[in-house]
Amino acid sequence: MTVVGLEPSLRLMPFRFERLAEPPGQVLLTQDGGDFIMLDTLAFTQVITSPDGLESGLRDDLLARGFLCHDGDQTAARITAAQLATRKRFIGEGPSLHICVVTLRCDHACTYCQVSRRGPSAAGFDMSEITARAAVRRIFESRAPALTIEFQGGEPALAFDRVRQITSDARARAKADGRIVQFSMVSTLQRLDDDMLGFCRDHEIALSTSIDGPAALHDRHRQRPAGGAFEATLQALDRARKFVGADGIAAIATITGDSINHPEEVVDTYVEAGFRSIFVRPVAPYGFARRHAGLAPSTQDFIAFYRRALDRCIAHSLAGRPIEEAYAAILLTHILTPFGGNYVDLRSPAGAGLGVLVYDHDGGVYVSDEARMLAATGDRRLRIGDVGMCMDQLMESQTIPALLASGLAESLPGCWSCAFQPYCGNDPVHHLATCGDPVGHRAFSDHCARHKALFKMLFAHIAAGDPAINRVFSSWIGRQTLADISGTVRLD
Repeated sequence: MTVVGLEPSLRLMPFRFERLAEPPGQVLLTQDGGDFIMLDTLAFTQVITSPDGLESGLRDDLLARGFLCHDGDQTAARITAAQLATRKRFIGEGPSLHICVVTLRCDHACTYCQVSRRGPSAAGFDMSEITARAAVRRIFESRAPALTIEFQGGEPALAFDRVRQITSDARARAKADGRIVQFSMVSTLQRLDDDMLGFCRDHEIALSTSIDGPAALHDRHRQRPAGGAFEATLQALDRARKFVGADGIAAIATITGDSINHPEEVVDTYVEAGFRSIFVRPVAPYGFARRHAGLAPSTQDFIAFYRRALDRCIAHSLAGRPIEEAYAAILLTHILTPFGGNYVDLRSPAGAGLGVLVYDHDGGVYVSDEARMLAATGDRRLRIGDVGMCMDQLMESQTIPALLASGLAESLPGCWSCAFQPYCGNDPVHHLATCGDPVGHRAFSDHCARHKALFKMLFAHIAAGDPAINRVFSSWIGRQTLADISGTVRLD
């Protein structure tokens, strides 16, 4: 790249930039390897036009971070290439997350449910023993060195024999192959008896449930015939913790339009329930949830909610009641560590099909859980085969190269030039559902608008350099307590 007036011994390396509104006058620069720096407008102009006039400390910092290099010196390029290779290490490993839908039966009737749930006594909606065996064979055909098997439904507790079978078969295969395998299960917890919970404890099955806030919010949308879903969940939570411990259960808060004015109450509910983490997400625009017009908040409303929820989590943590916002922790890990890409929903190339596969109760194989939800409403374009096909055959589906092309953020309009691209990724399944094609249009993409706002929010905190908030963010990334982090922490 040649810039008029650039000192012959220095040249600019490729970078992207974003002018930040918070703090005012700051410009964020990022490079392909994920390194970043924030400059005021004057320094940014100097970097572009005459870096030879920069103050020596800033100039050395830009050289060290790979934004400038000396002519003929390939060190910066090699370092950036190594950083990029670390961030993209998942490429070529094959799917690492494998979701087994053991049943569609469920005793809840949530208004925002994304799947084609069936009643708890319905017949013909459980995964068979034969299908489960085939799913385990497919899972272990993946080249990923570490595998995660997640049980979903419906309510997996209603088909727990299949959970037992898959877990036991996978444990045996992992031992024989010298592989690492972990397990998780999404459940209301209410149907898990002591025997089931003991099995989860013995096989280290991490549990995930849903709590949408205080009782009035939770019960409005997470409905069950007997009523009182919130109290039933808290009782089940207490029982489950006796078996798997407090850290063995996580929870997600699904934010609807009804929740928008209550971020503090939602976070406080999690703190009062003894959680150390809350995952905040808006209603997903998939499957049967789309039938309820107006249920999801606008992007603008969700961002306003999220800002207050994040501030509340920070305030609780500083007051000695530690609770992380899990999505912020994921994004901060992408920004502040070399190990981006562990979260399959925010990868480039996209995680759908390449990082995750879903084995439905009837044997159908999908590129993501969202793809399964689309199929439930008639859109089966993201079904790549069935469990009777080997992994190589599944990966030869025409859907896979289409996802590669639409899920590579570095090549997509509006993504390749975005300053947040090193930490983000296109979600082709989301854009297929919302825009009609897997690439989408950034000007109208709620996924893009939401993530840009979240990145700007976090970078504003990083730029402010508040020592207390820095320590909170560091504790979230490292899964530590504030007491474990001594001294002053810098995040830049």
